[in-house]
Amino acid sequence: MTDDPRWPRASEWLVCATAPASVPDLGLLGVPAHLTSISPTSAHLTPAAVRGALARYSTWVESAGADLRDLRAVDLGDVADPDGEAGEMRTSGVLAQWRGRLLVALGGDNSITYAVARAMSATGMVTLDAHHDVRDGMSNGSPVARLVESGMDGRAIVQIGISDFANSREYAARARDYGITIIGRDEVAGRGMVSVMEQALQIAGRGEGPRVHVDLDVDVCDRAVAPACPASVPGGLSAYELRQAARAAGADRRVVSIDLAEVDVTADTADQRTVRLMALCVLEAAAGLLLRD
Repeated sequence: MTDDPRWPRASEWLVCATAPASVPDLGLLGVPAHLTSISPTSAHLTPAAVRGALARYSTWVESAGADLRDLRAVDLGDVADPDGEAGEMRTSGVLAQWRGRLLVALGGDNSITYAVARAMSATGMVTLDAHHDVRDGMSNGSPVARLVESGMDGRAIVQIGISDFANSREYAARARDYGITIIGRDEVAGRGMVSVMEQALQIAGRGEGPRVHVDLDVDVCDRAVAPACPASVPGGLSAYELRQAARAAGADRRVVSIDLAEVDVTADTADQRTVRLMALCVLEAAAGLLLRD
């Protein structure tokens, strides 16, 4: 790729987090968890791949006439060995120092949702996922259950994009028993993502001093656009719908953190379409943050 000073790359927009001159607007943190995944995965390699993919995109938001360079964004690096209870404590330790407006965490598998949401003191959550993630134990199939069991009110959780043939009667019942609002794939197709996200953020952001975490599990997408997600299914969300959700999350003042998870870069296509989508979601979240003002 050639360099052009009039076409700044998004990868150059991120600066090193050491000795910040001021409180940043956005922080990017790699949380490369993968050891407790239900399916074998090399998702721990994905944060680095996403950072590399940012070099393919600019900072200019054509639809809004805005430039991400007006935000101060810092790369916080990666959490070392984030798996298991000790790894989750390390994630919490890193995020205890965070003072910016929006934190974007790059997985890693979906187990990171629990660690990040807890560390950010989230009071509610919106999750885009093909799966309920309410299994027992500690894995990428259990973060929603763990959050409810640790004190998050299930009535402040919304699940968007839940797919047919990707769950079970027992886990669907558990999600409903928790009080979770479920918006399936068909409803998203009928109403549109902007309307769905508006409703979801209202539900998750109720109460005094709401702090909402948004989980973007990329396996919610159609397998044609997310082949690097082991559990993505044909007929899931489009790439554009996921991008819309990322921007809506970034734009909402109640949202304090977002995670992107479940991408195994080693399973991606030669054109890295899944990793590129993940990188674009980082930029969409940043564009939303820029438009908050």
